[in-house]
Amino acid sequence: MACHSCNKSCGTGGCNSCSAGGCNSCNKLNTYNWLIGLEDTVPFNIHEVRFKADRKDFYENIHHLDIVTGDWVVVESESGGYDIGQVSLSGELVRLQMQKRKIQLEKYTAKKIYRKANAQELQKLQEARDKESGMLYRTRQIIKEQGLEMKLSEVEFQGDKTKAIFYYTADNRVDFRELIKILADEFKIRIEMRQIGLRQEAAKLGGIGSCGRELCCSTWLTDFKSVNVNAAKQQFISLNSTRLSGQCGRLKCCLNYELDLYLESLTTIPKIEKPIQTVKGEAFYEKTDIFKKVLWFSIKADNSWYAVPVERVKQLLEMQAQGIVIESLLEPNTDTEKPIDFVDVVGQSNIDKKNNKKTKRKHKRKKEDTTNQTPNNLPNNDATKNKSNKKKPKIEVKPKILSDKL
Repeated sequence: MACHSCNKSCGTGGCNSCSAGGCNSCNKLNTYNWLIGLEDTVPFNIHEVRFKADRKDFYENIHHLDIVTGDWVVVESESGGYDIGQVSLSGELVRLQMQKRKIQLEKYTAKKIYRKANAQELQKLQEARDKESGMLYRTRQIIKEQGLEMKLSEVEFQGDKTKAIFYYTADNRVDFRELIKILADEFKIRIEMRQIGLRQEAAKLGGIGSCGRELCCSTWLTDFKSVNVNAAKQQFISLNSTRLSGQCGRLKCCLNYELDLYLESLTTIPKIEKPIQTVKGEAFYEKTDIFKKVLWFSIKADNSWYAVPVERVKQLLEMQAQGIVIESLLEPNTDTEKPIDFVDVVGQSNIDKKNNKKTKRKHKRKKEDTTNQTPNNLPNNDATKNKSNKKKPKIEVKPKILSDKL
C-alpha cells in the first residue's frame, strides 16, 4: 500500500522514507516524532491514525500491539464495521496533541485498534479508493438533476466498503433526504452526507498557492483560525480582495503568520493623530516602514515626501506639544532635506508610471518633429532662395572734412 500523498510504496506499507519517527518524503499533514529514541519517555497506549485527506483521530491500542508510525491498522468505526487507516503519530507526542486539542484523558473514551491490516484488507481498501472518482462524477450528475444548491467536493469509502462519506459545501441549508435514497439504491451502500467549510474543502482538494508552494491547509495546517482584515491593515498591506483571498475564497491563513511580529514592532512606533506643523506648512503622515523604523511625511507646499526616523518623530511630537516652532523635519545637524518623490514600501507599482510614460511619449514626438524638418521639406521657392542669398549692402560713411575757417 502506498502513501496517500507521495504514492511511494515499500515493504513495510508506507513510503520509502517511513520510519518510527514519521514520513520524510512528503509533507501531507505528517508529524515527525522528535522524542523517538529517548529512554526516559514512557510508552503511551493511544495512537493517532490518519485516513484519507485530512481526517485524523485517536485510537487506543487495547491489545498492546507493536505499532510504529506508518503501519496500516484496522480500527473501530463510529457507525459500525471497521475502517483502515495509517498510524501518523505514536508515543509521547500523542499526549501533547490531545492536550493541544483540549481533550481530557480521564473523561475521553478512545475507539479501539483491532489489529494490523493484512494484504487482503489493504487490497480491499485500494479497490474502494478506485471507485471513488466514478462515484463522485455520478453523484454530481444526480445533484444537478435534483436541482440542489450544493457542491460535492469529495467521496471517502470506509475500509470495509459498506459505507461512503460525501463531503459537500453549501451556502444555505439543503434537504438531501431524497438524494440519500437515490444514492443508496444506486450504489448499494450506506450513505453519510457531511457538510464542510470552504477552508476544509481547499484542504481536501489541494492546490498551488500564489506563493508557488502547495497549500498550507493541505500539507501541514490543521487548525483554521479566524483571519480578520485588520491583520492586513496592521501589516500595511494594500486592501486588494483578489490578492488577500486564497483559493477557498476566504482571507489567506498566512496573514496571521507574521502578525505578532508586526504588532510587537508597532509598539515602538509613535501614533500620528494629527499633522505636524512646520515652517513650510503642515506635514501629513503617509506610511511607515516598520523594519527600517522610518516614517514618511508629505508637505503640500513643496509637493514632496520626507523620510523621518522614529526617534526624530518623537522629538517633533514633543516640540509640537511644547509649542516650539519646527523649522525642519530632519535633525539640524544633518544635510538639507532631500525630498523623496516615490518609495515603493508595500510592494505596489509606481503610481507615477502612467504619467512618466505620457511625458516620454511627448518628448519623443517633439524630437521626431524637429528631426523631420529638414531643408528638403522647406518650400522650394526662388524668392526664398533669393532672399536668403541676397547680401545686405554696405553703407560707407565718409568722414566730414572740417574747413580751415574753423
